[in-house]
Amino acid sequence: MGQRQLTLLDKLLGEADTVLRTLGARGNTAARPSPADGHADTELPDTERRHVAGLMRVNHTGEVCAQALYQGQSLTARLPEVREEMEQAAAEEVDHLVWCEERLKELGSRPSALNPAWYGLSFALGAAAGAISDKVSLGFVAATEERVCKHLKDHLKQLPDDDRKSQLILQKMLEDEQRHGENALAAGGSDFPRPVKDAMSFVSQVMTRSSYWL
Repeated sequence: MGQRQLTLLDKLLGEADTVLRTLGARGNTAARPSPADGHADTELPDTERRHVAGLMRVNHTGEVCAQALYQGQSLTARLPEVREEMEQAAAEEVDHLVWCEERLKELGSRPSALNPAWYGLSFALGAAAGAISDKVSLGFVAATEERVCKHLKDHLKQLPDDDRKSQLILQKMLEDEQRHGENALAAGGSDFPRPVKDAMSFVSQVMTRSSYWL
């Protein structure tokens, strides 16, 4: 027997489930083990622990935004191969989301209270980019991943030398994000002009500064 064709209601319920899993902090399961598994944690001074928690909260929010971005783009992508590219990248971003959640719990902290707002904005941007064209949508992924990689590199420099668990998580995330951006450009994505990237950087900085504290 062939697969049942999904109805509009099926698709809407599926999308709603994705939203709840992403924002619920307990609904997702990583397909890959955390890079930090098997490594002993280090007792950090309170000041350092709070700083690391702030950095991991920012990265967690970035993964929430990634889920929303890919979800919106997948809904409006025209070519099946582009949709598959988005869904594959989103699956790996789920791993990042779960790893960051786990690390936040170990640090005695929590995700950002602003995540629902950032999710909504990212979903709208992703859907709009996909509605314009697959080339723009893929270009948006590449430009976004470029911003993410800059944040991750900066955070890796800020982590305490003995916080091996956080280092391993961010290093693996950086490898994945770089590959996502390269794949998007290789699949035909536009290389956005500098003014567009600068505007994206401004929004990224607002997200970073707010999520660090809230």
